Amino acid sequence: MNTISIIGAGIGGLTLGNVLKQHQYDFTIYESAPEIKPVGAGIMMAVNAMQVFDRLGLKEKIENAGNKIHRIVIANESFQPISKTEILELETQYNSCNVAIHRAELQKILSENLSPNSIQLNHSLQKIKKEENYFLDFENENRIESKIVFGADGIKSPIRNQILKTGTIRNSGQKCWRGLVDFDLPEKHHQEAFEIWGKGKRFGFVKISDKKVYWYACINEKSFGRHLEIAEIFKDFAPLVLQIIEATAHENIICNTISDLAPIPQWYSENLCLIGDAAHATTPNMGQGACQAIEDAYIIGKLLDKHQDFNAIFKKFQSTRRKKVDYIVNTSRTIGKVSQWEKGNSIRNFLIGLIPESMNQKMAKKIIELEM
Repeated sequence: MNTISIIGAGIGGLTLGNVLKQHQYDFTIYESAPEIKPVGAGIMMAVNAMQVFDRLGLKEKIENAGNKIHRIVIANESFQPISKTEILELETQYNSCNVAIHRAELQKILSENLSPNSIQLNHSLQKIKKEENYFLDFENENRIESKIVFGADGIKSPIRNQILKTGTIRNSGQKCWRGLVDFDLPEKHHQEAFEIWGKGKRFGFVKISDKKVYWYACINEKSFGRHLEIAEIFKDFAPLVLQIIEATAHENIICNTISDLAPIPQWYSENLCLIGDAAHATTPNMGQGACQAIEDAYIIGKLLDKHQDFNAIFKKFQSTRRKKVDYIVNTSRTIGKVSQWEKGNSIRNFLIGLIPESMNQKMAKKIIELEM
């Protein structure tokens, strides 16, 4: 029998594994995929996540595998900045900086820090049942008994659906392409995350290593014909955007609908707890989805310093994290709508341009600060 099982070897599940390892707990992570392979293109690890990795002794590894980002820029179609957030001061204050990295590289670093036998691949959870302990039935016909279960199994979480019987996935009405390409970005963009807002659409790019650029393109689904090519949709943006799109091979582009999870009343049940997207999936507009899963793992670690009883920890965990994740889910949803307005864009850009840098800094600080 397992003492602790983690379902899902995404960034949240792997970070939690590293936290439990640091606290000398035995655990097994079950992952449905046959291998931990590169999905999802690039990702930004914000200062809050990097502080956690620092405490796990992984900060430098991650910085070396990715690219440091010191400012966030929002611009209009012709690349004129609407708003800039410099984060150097915050970086100094928290001794960490934003790192843009290939998702697969990050997962590799996190999994290589665990013992190989603590991750079981090819284990797709079909059924979970509570008796005295939990029984986990996997598609490969393995059955595991476990005392404590963590659901790090994403927005469509089977654990949430079967045990907590809750969770409404909300479609944002936006779809998003994400791509990876070998591309020489102009030097001035090397240390920044750049996002361009147009009418009902936006495009963002960031350098994630010496050669690679990660980009994303989001549109309001109802406003663009089904069969339009991305290049066609973004042809009124500055030429660099089209150059990036056209340099990207088809097989290096993925497309998803953007959705989030309506806040659920409770993240835990007896001896069981959800973390990350399973508990509080957010739209990607603040680049905080994975970062919040990492923060979940960190807070569970902090609580383990003080308590032995997992049920007490789960209760405290939710009350500690709730306010911040609800704020992020709601704010991210709003940014998603505002960034893809179809009318009155110049007014929107003007108003956003009036927000003083100090306020952007304040919002950044609110997100970056760890609760404990």
